[in-house]
Parts: sequence; structure tokens; C-alpha cells
Amino acid sequence: METGNYSGVTEFFLVGLSQYPELQLFLFVLCLTMYLIILLGNSLLIIISILDSRLHTPMYFFLGNLSFLDICYTSSSIPQMLVMFMSERKSISFIGCALQMVASLSLGSTECVLLAVMAYDRYVAICNPLRYPIIMNRVLCVQMAAWSWIIGCLNSLVQTVLTMVLPFCGNNIIDHLTCEILALLKLICSDISMNVFIMAVASIVLLVIPLLLIFVSYMFILSSILRINSAEGRKKAFSTCSAHLTVVILFYGSALFMYMKPKSKDTKTSDEIIGLSYGVVTPMLNPIIYSLRNKEVKEAVKKVFSRHLHLLKT
Repeated sequence: METGNYSGVTEFFLVGLSQYPELQLFLFVLCLTMYLIILLGNSLLIIISILDSRLHTPMYFFLGNLSFLDICYTSSSIPQMLVMFMSERKSISFIGCALQMVASLSLGSTECVLLAVMAYDRYVAICNPLRYPIIMNRVLCVQMAAWSWIIGCLNSLVQTVLTMVLPFCGNNIIDHLTCEILALLKLICSDISMNVFIMAVASIVLLVIPLLLIFVSYMFILSSILRINSAEGRKKAFSTCSAHLTVVILFYGSALFMYMKPKSKDTKTSDEIIGLSYGVVTPMLNPIIYSLRNKEVKEAVKKVFSRHLHLLKT
């Protein structure tokens, strides 16, 4: 490889998990299957939330945003990943790498904020049920969703630009499955203290603070649920939160491990596996979790399918 600055680097080589050539076909089939499930499951949730008038509520509006986000997030990386698994020359252009990083980072950041917004929605629904329709009105819901996307995009643009303008000094082998910012920072041969500082601030703002807000929201929610007299009422209240809480644990667990872990525990294989987890597994599980844990979604699915079966018979 030639020595030079970033302008001399026209492509990168993604060699994540390439040390296991015998697993490449298995990983291709596995990721393709999960990607198809992601597209089908999340698309189904979006369609059902639009078609069924009973689901025209703030909770399902945010869930629709989450499903759309997961489709976009996985589509920004999985197709390229599938090509890499079956290709001997695992390359991606400089511009393609930058676009992939800005897309995945913005969508991941947006999901952090959106999950906190969804926790606030559940807090208002359970702790202030009589005022819920007034507080969570359509204008506020749209504004909260829009700001989630705006904050995520701004964070991504800042971090991507500050990374891609630095010199790579000819080092263009990314030891990861995708153009992930942590993997790219390892290739830069100049001072990255500013990047590390901004990433630390972004991790606090987009990971720690939303997670604290979610934790506080669920403390109030739990307190309100425990004050409900009937066991049936407590069960119903908890069921509306259990799916969201499960998604939060899966998403934030892997994200915190990737971005907040001590450097001394940095291992290449674990980064790739955890990256695969929050990049593929979590978006696949989201619609499954919401379908299995939510009675309204299951009823809406049955209603839509029964309607289509009736139309086919007639």
C-alpha cells in the first residue's frame, strides 16, 4: 500500500471475520435470512399501524418510526455485508464508506433518542392517563419524532466529517464488517483526541442521558403500576411497557458495550460479534418482540389477514 494522506486512499478493505473463511457461506445465509425477516416484520408493523384505526395512537406512531428506522439502518449495511461475505476482494470505495458510516451512525443515534421518547410516552400513558390525549397530541408527537431524527443526523454528520478529513496514511484495511467509526479511527495516523472527545460527549448525550431518562421514567411507571389495586390492571399496564423495555435492554446493552467499554478490554472478534448483534439481531427481534408481547398488534395482524383471506375467497 502506498503512503500518503486520505486523498490517496480511494477504497477500503473490510476484512471483519475473514479469519474464518469456513464461516463465510454460513454468515451469508444467516444474515440474508435475518435481513429478510427484518424487512418483512418491520414493514408489516408499519402497514398494520396505518391500516388499523385502533393503532392510530402515539405509541404506534413512534413504533412505526422505529420500524422504518430499523429498515433503513439495516439496509445501509447488510447488503454490502452480504457482498463482502461472498467476495474475495472485500473492498468499498472511500465515498461509499463515508456514506455507510454517516447513515448507520445517524440512524443508530436516532434510535437512542427515539427509545427515550417512547419511554416518556409510556410514562404519560400510565402515570397521567386522563391527560394523556392532551399531553401527547399529534403536534408534540411529530415534533418529538422529528427532533429525534435531526439530533441523530447532526451527530452523524459532525463525527463523520471530522473522521474522514483526517489522514489515513495509506492504511485502508478496516478490521470490521462495516465502515464503523471506531474501526476507522484506528487507521488514522494523526492526533484523534478531538474525535475521541466528541465521541465521548456524544456517547453521554445519546447513550447515557437517554438511558437515565428511560430509567427514571420506568421508576415512576413501576410506582404507578404497584398502586393499581386489581391484578388484571397491573398486568395490562405492565404488558404495554414490557416490549419496549425488552428492546431497550437489547439495544442499549450492545451499544454501551461497544462505545463505553474500557480500551483495555478491546477485542477485535467481540467488536465484530457485538456489531453484528446491534446491527442485525436487534432490528430483527424488534417486530417479533412487539408482536408477541402486544395484544393489540396480534389482533390487528389477525384482522388484516382475515380480511385478505375473505377477499381471496370471494
